Amino acid sequence: MALLTAMIKTLAAALLALVALATPGQAATFSMKRGLNLDQWVTWPGEEQWGNANAILPYPEWRKFLKDDDLKALKDAGFDFLRMPVDPSPFLSDKTVGLRDDLYASVLDSVRMINRAGLKVIVDMHLIPAGGSRRIGMAQVMEDPRTFDLYVEMVRRMGRTLAGEDPRNVAFELMNEPILDCDSDGTSLWPDRQSKLFAAARSSATKLTLILTGACYSAASSLEKINAKAIPDGNVIWTFHSYDPFLLTHQGATWAGDFIPYVTGLPYPLTAVPKAQLDVTLDTIRARIRAEAPWVRQSGLLAYLDEQVASMDDPDKLLGLMDAPFKKVEAWAEANGVKPENITLGEFGMIRQEYGNAYVMPPQYRAAYVRDMIARAEAHGFSWSVWSYGGAFGIVDAFSGDKAETDVMDVIRALH
Repeated sequence: MALLTAMIKTLAAALLALVALATPGQAATFSMKRGLNLDQWVTWPGEEQWGNANAILPYPEWRKFLKDDDLKALKDAGFDFLRMPVDPSPFLSDKTVGLRDDLYASVLDSVRMINRAGLKVIVDMHLIPAGGSRRIGMAQVMEDPRTFDLYVEMVRRMGRTLAGEDPRNVAFELMNEPILDCDSDGTSLWPDRQSKLFAAARSSATKLTLILTGACYSAASSLEKINAKAIPDGNVIWTFHSYDPFLLTHQGATWAGDFIPYVTGLPYPLTAVPKAQLDVTLDTIRARIRAEAPWVRQSGLLAYLDEQVASMDDPDKLLGLMDAPFKKVEAWAEANGVKPENITLGEFGMIRQEYGNAYVMPPQYRAAYVRDMIARAEAHGFSWSVWSYGGAFGIVDAFSGDKAETDVMDVIRALH
């Protein structure tokens, strides 16, 4: 009888745990408010060097440049968490077989270093495109089933690596900006892929909050297509990214399509300068397109410029553009029973300077944009993390050891 009673109690406890796990809208263990994305690669060692411990460790690479005091300064500035991009490619490369244990251990060391500074951390598996001396990137993981299976196992092992950490201080993001289901045919491959990643992570990290997303660059419109109730787990935070309006936030970025590289000098907002000054800037951009763009693309690019400018040339239009992603996510959350505190704006920001480009975005425009995006996120009850510590979008560092202007960081400091 005692054995039967014990069995019944055990079964009841298990059922209660299952019900708690499946309760929609349950709060995640990990909570956050204001964050910053750390950098990923700076010196870009080629894959042929990935078997060399001196080239690839410590990992991620920011460990070579940031020290305890740098992290504590971020805490003092008002951030409560960092989103730590980790490039999965070295974990999938046959060049690193002999260093694989060291790579996982180094990620764990990095997590603990951030926690020691008083900051929470999201471990963000951040695929980038293959190319040059890198064989595996987003396309390979998404298009080759064998490579995707390797990625799933990497997620499982990374979950196991992080499983022993305090779940109040560490969360795990399974894939950054999946490039899938972006086609006009409306394919929906990502929900099944994400479910497999979720199952792998949850099997090894039973207590950690897992960060999930929509397909196609984690756009709000992609999150709308996700059925959150298909993931019966309350310990989840959903993320989306927004850099709207792209025309202003990515000026001069050579990797951002065939239009944006010709665009520099636009203020934020467009009404921040007299119309005559804006017209001169637009004429300069048009002249650049006529001089440098392929002839067959010129008329299309010029028309697109006019169309984009017309969509944001007064405050109400700009407000509508910037509000749209937040409204989409809010409506999706209400329909899926997801609480605002379980949603994060994982990336946003404005370019400072494209590498190798002489043009530097005036810091007051960057600060104004970041301030406006933070206000939107917080008005909706969403946490946020700005992109990024350094590099083209750097708010702390610029390039070559230089520091970025303090304007954006001053916005952050003024929040508390």
